[in-house]
Amino acid sequence: MNSRGEGDAGAWLPAFRRYLAATLLLDLVWEFAQMPLYAIWRESWGTVIFAGLHCLGGDLLIASSCLWISLVVLADGRWPGARFRRVAAATLVLGIGYTVFSEWLNVHIRRSWAYTDLMPLLPPFGTGLAPLLQWIVVPAVALWAAGRSRVTDAPRVGGPS
Repeated sequence: MNSRGEGDAGAWLPAFRRYLAATLLLDLVWEFAQMPLYAIWRESWGTVIFAGLHCLGGDLLIASSCLWISLVVLADGRWPGARFRRVAAATLVLGIGYTVFSEWLNVHIRRSWAYTDLMPLLPPFGTGLAPLLQWIVVPAVALWAAGRSRVTDAPRVGGPS
């Protein structure tokens, strides 16, 4: 913080990077853990691995877009030191909204993918519980990682560069 109580205007980029790194790791695990809840699980291992990695790429695009939109609309140059909660809430709402829409569109309308009988479904759109939880848990943890203390991001003063 500077003398006026403002946060570091350059802190958003390391925070965004932490968010993406956490999202990458968590979504990688989540995608493969939930795979038995989708019909593709019955396909060859190559198909399953390709689908998991393909979904991971989509997850990263969606997660980064949700945070970026929230930052552009709600944040200022001091994020994550200021307005963190409102950006986090908007990011979660956007991700959950997109997930409900995407699962409904791709499962029930386009039939691009299908759930197995193991997938718990939520009304009113028949959204799978696993993907909905994914877009609550993963962004929440990634946002926590983004907003944690920036001590490691601070430049060293008086030490070797």
